[in-house]
Amino acid sequence: MSTMVPPLYAGLVDDASLLPPSPIGLTDGVAKYQEHAASWYSELLGSLLVPASVVGTEPVPAIEAGLIGDVPAAALPVTVEKLRAAGLVIEHVEAAVARRGEDPQPGLDALRSFAAAERGLRFFAEIPLSWGLLAALDSVAEARAAGLSIAPKFRVGGLAAELFPTPVELAAVICACRDRQLPFKLAAGLRHATRHTDPETGFTHHGFLNVLVAALQAASGGEVAEVAEALAATHPVPLVEPARTYRDAPRPLFVGFGAANVVEPLTELVRLGLINGGYD
Repeated sequence: MSTMVPPLYAGLVDDASLLPPSPIGLTDGVAKYQEHAASWYSELLGSLLVPASVVGTEPVPAIEAGLIGDVPAAALPVTVEKLRAAGLVIEHVEAAVARRGEDPQPGLDALRSFAAAERGLRFFAEIPLSWGLLAALDSVAEARAAGLSIAPKFRVGGLAAELFPTPVELAAVICACRDRQLPFKLAAGLRHATRHTDPETGFTHHGFLNVLVAALQAASGGEVAEVAEALAATHPVPLVEPARTYRDAPRPLFVGFGAANVVEPLTELVRLGLINGGYD
């Protein structure tokens, strides 16, 4: 008998198979997403992420998707209208508001204005983990208090070591979101369930299960040190027990992350005994 994915993992993994350096086209990506959506693990699945730059490159299917703003911010409203006209049902928009080291406020103000004009969409503002972060989070909290559906997104990996925040740094960000009642998304670097070092690059990546348990700790009132301890774990044992304890509860704070192949995080959760493989 097919079984449901526990509520703790509902919508955790977005399908990022179309994002660079993807080798597949839009048609194939949509077909694969639909296969996932028809599978026993469909409740693990979040949105199909579609880069805004696909406009005009190939036919756009009529499917619900999240739009990744890989075009200039000023071009996003026009891009949204073009994709809608082509048949794409846009569920949410994710867009970077600044480069690392830049003031995020101008870009955040522009995205906030777009969100005010598009009340039916959810928005995720990708904010660099650098100068101006806390003020930007205050601005996002103010926008949410004003009724806008906007939340932060953070990049926790990349092609340089400094793009990977330490457990303490990321814990401070998670607690800052908790204190402002801000849900958040993460991007880049979450390749496996637990924290690990890539033998090819030497970069230490955060684990998506670490982040989930860290969010549980933060939502329960944990301090930065406690949240950082969950993020720093390199063995699944200290993570599995809290994940099992809260398996039937909605996931707090951590909206989710994108994976180039959604089966990979699924497989790791099955191996850890957190999802039972589809059968009772």
